[in-house]
Amino acid sequence: MDHTKYFVRTVVFAALCFGCAAAHANDTMAALTTGGLVFQTNPNIEMRSEDLSISRKRIDVRYRFFNHASVDQTVTVAFPLPEVDAQEASNIAVPDDDSDNFLQFRTLIDGREVNARIEQKAFLAGRDVTARLQALKLPLQPRAKKTNAALDALPPDLEQQLTKEGLVHDGSYDAGKGMEKHVAPDWSLRTTYYWEQTFPAGRELIIEHSYAPSVGASVQTAVASKDASAQEKREYLARFCTETSFISGVAAMTKKNGGAPPPEFRIAYVLKTGANWAGPIGDFRLTVDKGEPTALVSFCETGVKKVGPTTFEVRKTNFTPTRDLDILIVDLSPQ
Repeated sequence: MDHTKYFVRTVVFAALCFGCAAAHANDTMAALTTGGLVFQTNPNIEMRSEDLSISRKRIDVRYRFFNHASVDQTVTVAFPLPEVDAQEASNIAVPDDDSDNFLQFRTLIDGREVNARIEQKAFLAGRDVTARLQALKLPLQPRAKKTNAALDALPPDLEQQLTKEGLVHDGSYDAGKGMEKHVAPDWSLRTTYYWEQTFPAGRELIIEHSYAPSVGASVQTAVASKDASAQEKREYLARFCTETSFISGVAAMTKKNGGAPPPEFRIAYVLKTGANWAGPIGDFRLTVDKGEPTALVSFCETGVKKVGPTTFEVRKTNFTPTRDLDILIVDLSPQ
């Protein structure tokens, strides 16, 4: 696939200053890479179409399948949530920290909601520590408030033991009123929702899937920064296809904002799992919504058409994804 660079440049820029100091490390939130449903490979099932819509607020996917077999086909369908690493948790954007379903996803099969089962596993340096945490009645979600409360309530001897095991560390901090004693987790969590899905013989099945994306953000973008390193510029170009015109647009937005670089927002989506079917995806449509007419958006794709004040569309036939999708939005308008 020819990954020709694509950018969208706006005409009017907002004049809102979003922080005039240089961005620091804690001004950046990382995006968890998400994707669509994962199916067991089945040569009898064709993905006739995939309609994918991505914005900073929601990701919606509508699949249209057809079972070519003369009998029903039952496969396991899974939605693996991104792994949450406690050691990086404070710098990761998660829509709902305290829920097992922290991306707030839902799935409909021919219009009826799926009641999915959940599998959660905790890992430390690649080792499964689920049973150890469950034996201590500790929640597995390392970002949840209930987990922080449970760890802070540990007896000193147990805290010391878990520290030796590498499961926790001293997370004390000063919130402005002196040092506060806290215990922080060091494990990661892998969560998968799954169910058994039957594809009826000789007919179509519609599966709709939606969730809140993990949107990475930086208070000030480095796209047009004179201080950006050559490596940073190469990474922007390779990941988001930020060509000269897009960079010029960001520079103009920076100038309109009194010299303060605007914030950036990043969404990462796994497309390659769509290559598990009997042949390519018959009809693929991608819609990207940049949120505000004044925003800038850049991503690597071909054949992009503007279909609305903030929306852009890509259509492909007989499509086999060979790379994943990264979207960069530069926007001064809060959402």
